[in-house]
Amino acid sequence: MATKMQSVGSLQKGSYIVLEGAACRVVDMQVSRPGKHGHAKVRLTAVGIVDEKKRVVVMPGHDNVEVPIIEKKTAQVLSIQGDTANVMDSETYETFDLKIPEELKGQVAEGISVLYWVVLSDKVMKQIKG
Repeated sequence: MATKMQSVGSLQKGSYIVLEGAACRVVDMQVSRPGKHGHAKVRLTAVGIVDEKKRVVVMPGHDNVEVPIIEKKTAQVLSIQGDTANVMDSETYETFDLKIPEELKGQVAEGISVLYWVVLSDKVMKQIKG
């Protein structure tokens, strides 16, 4: 699991964060003013990269959180069974199955190259390479 620590205050909309053990993309972020004796609070709304589940968390702005290190790799499609494609990594020649996302269905065919992300322990197909 490749992650690094980063301050919540330095995150922005579109950043990636690990919440509840899942890698998520920050879709909304609100920072409240510090009170008389307190700290500024950050309210993060994030959507899971793999499961697309919405998560909301409130934490102090000075807290550190885990940020996933995303590896972007290419693979060639070997075969397709339903909504799953069997692919081979272009560098390691390792073969594995990737779920075909809704927006790419019908475009994925045997023999084409796809871009996939390795996030934490998951592999996610992201786009077709032209």
